Amino acid sequence: MAEASRIVVMGPSGSGKSVVGAVLATRLGLPFVDADDLHPDANIDKMAAGTPLTDDDRGPWLDIVARTLRDAAPGAVVACSALARRYRDRIRAGASDVVFVELTVSADELARRMTSREHFMPSSLLASQLAALEPLADDEDGVAVVNDRPPIEVADEAIARLRAARGA
Repeated sequence: MAEASRIVVMGPSGSGKSVVGAVLATRLGLPFVDADDLHPDANIDKMAAGTPLTDDDRGPWLDIVARTLRDAAPGAVVACSALARRYRDRIRAGASDVVFVELTVSADELARRMTSREHFMPSSLLASQLAALEPLADDEDGVAVVNDRPPIEVADEAIARLRAARGA
């Protein structure tokens, strides 16, 4: 099986999607896109005000994420929360060959990370993110990696596990 070229690095806010995703993209020679940059202003304003997004808010954004992946040649790494299976299904509907790298981090560590950075997503929304989180299922194309080491080590493990899962 060919190496993955359309990858979503997923997880709740504070899991390290952007940092690990950027390293992963560099290691694979692919462009990196942070899906936070693809949100409509209304979504950012809503989250910045401490209001969780609804599925109606997320839908158009997820379509943009899928289109970005589909149109990227030779591929791309996108950092996107993709917390629920239905969100990943929506991305897959627009980019059928996407694979997911789920970053897992303890709730305490997520909270610590969120309070120590500047971001439009306030730490008050962490509980809603964790409530929405549906880990990758066995029938989903992807791997879960614990993000408790330097980003390059996490990215290298993700690459090795993706290659092993794809028989490359």
